[in-house]
Amino acid sequence: MKKHGILHPELNKLIAETGHTDEIVVTDAGLPLPEEVNTRIDLALKQGLVPFLELLDTVLDDLSVEKVIMAEEIKTVSPKMQKEILARLEGVEIEYLPHTDFKQRTKSARGVVRSGEFTAYANVILVGGVVY
Repeated sequence: MKKHGILHPELNKLIAETGHTDEIVVTDAGLPLPEEVNTRIDLALKQGLVPFLELLDTVLDDLSVEKVIMAEEIKTVSPKMQKEILARLEGVEIEYLPHTDFKQRTKSARGVVRSGEFTAYANVILVGGVVY
């Protein structure tokens, strides 16, 4: 039995297989999980479980990230969430897209992981970096 870190086998596999420039989407409970994406992990148990920021922190502990993409709308609709996300990503390039473009971009991700978050636009696309 694994003692530390991520226990979810599919999430472990997704992170381990993610390479430089591959994309993983971490979402709120409302973002559609694109059928085009092979790895779709739904961790939404009920409202607030699993919390988005807790899921994001867990993924960031294991994944090298060089860039993060968010919906432009987060700036005005959920500025507190945007601030929390940015605080976790110091030194990482940030890009914003209109939400419709963001949703389109998720279709080409390596994987999508849904949280139980009910905060609007609490969604990020994490672009894999390298550790050297």
